[in-house]
Parts: sequence; structure tokens; C-alpha cells
Amino acid sequence: MMTDQIPAIRVRGLEKSYKQLNVLRGVDFDVARGSIFALLGSNGAGKTTIIGILATLLKADDGAAEVDGFDVAAQPARVRESISLTGQFAAVDEILSGRENLVLVAHLRHVPDPGRIAEDLLERFALTEAGARKVSTYSGGMRRRLDIAMSLIGDPPVIFLDEPTTGLDPQARLEVWHAVSELAARGTTVLLTTQYLDEAEHLADRIAILHEGRIIVNGTLAELQALHPPTKVEYVEKQPTLEDIFFAITGDGDQRGVA
Repeated sequence: MMTDQIPAIRVRGLEKSYKQLNVLRGVDFDVARGSIFALLGSNGAGKTTIIGILATLLKADDGAAEVDGFDVAAQPARVRESISLTGQFAAVDEILSGRENLVLVAHLRHVPDPGRIAEDLLERFALTEAGARKVSTYSGGMRRRLDIAMSLIGDPPVIFLDEPTTGLDPQARLEVWHAVSELAARGTTVLLTTQYLDEAEHLADRIAILHEGRIIVNGTLAELQALHPPTKVEYVEKQPTLEDIFFAITGDGDQRGVA
């Protein structure tokens, strides 16, 4: 089988409990190489737990998972060489400049020519003009873009973005969305967790809805829309939004938002 036909991420029967709390109850999904896969769910649904297991930070109680062809339990070192993880808050040093942050990480990862790598990433993420400024002067969107840029040093084939736009204003969210789209356009596989319906709708090639520890639906936006009949008003079909689909599937229709 050709490498590009093997999923970048494969998850089968994943289970995880904390004492009496069953967080994951048999999770299954695949993520195609070079795609953006959105894991959508409410707070506490288990999204970050899945990321933790795939990033080898947590051990599953049962089930199996592979990242870039490596088993997360049996080959954790190989998995860590293949991934990068960006958490819910930007992990940047505010005392350093944007360029210095990038050069530091390049040195830590033993990447040749850290200066060139830093300049290339500053340009790629539209941060060249701000590169010499301290990160403490950056906006939220700029910090997030720098954080994502830092995670790409070493060209990992798979990147995990755990709720990357948490706490950002609308303009900053758009900046991050553009950066994420650029990742997939260049061949990086992105597993994105989010509680924002419009984020998944805008970015993802496939969307999986995680509810009460299980994936209850998994497909493209068009496939999810097909599960929820369009609304007809005066013979004009109104396609359901992802919000309509989410609440119809989870049964939480009386809620106004996922959060």
C-alpha cells in the first residue's frame, strides 16, 4: 500500500476513564494525509483527552491509535518525532522577539540554519515586520500565528491544534483560520479540536462530532447536511448550518451555543 493511502491518524476503540468518569467510550476515526479534520464537541466531551493520547501525553485504558504509521503506545518516540502540538494558549516567550522565539526553538530541535528557518516562517505567517519586536507587544492573533509557526519547525507531518482560537477576537480568529488553511495547502495533516461550530464549518475537510465519549457522526459538511433535511420556505431550500446539525444529532436543541 502506498504511504499516502495510509491514514495520517488512525484511532480504534479508544477508551479512557478517570475514576468513575468515562471520558472516552470507544472512539474510532481516521484522518487522511494533508487534510484538516475537526473534532467538534462541547467542553468536557473528551477532545483534549484524545489529543493527549495521540500526542503520547496520556495512556489509553483500551483501544489503539497510530500517528504517521506509528503506534502511540508501542512507539511513542517515533510518534513524537512526527507531530507537533499547539495547546489552547500560545506557548511563546513574551520577553523575546518573534524571531528570537523561532530561532530558540530551531536550536532546541537541532534544525540547521535557524536564522533562515525563522525568516521563512515569519514571512509565511505575515510576521516579518513584527519579527524584531518583543512578543509582549503582539496582538492575540499574532501570538497565535507565531505559536503555530514555532510548531512547524522541523516540518512535522502531523500537527495537533487544540482549540487554537480560544479567547481570540473575531479578527484574530480569521488570521488563525488563514494560517491553518495554509498548513493543509502545503501538505501538513491537521487535527483540530474546537467547540466553535463556524470554525469547523469553515476549515475542515471532515468533521467528527464527539458527544458523551463517542463519535456520533463523522463526514464532510455535505454529508452531515444530508443527515438533516433542508428547511423549505416558500419553495426555497435553506441548507442546515452545522449548528442545526450538531443540535439535531446530540439532542441539545434547547442550547444556544456549544460552549
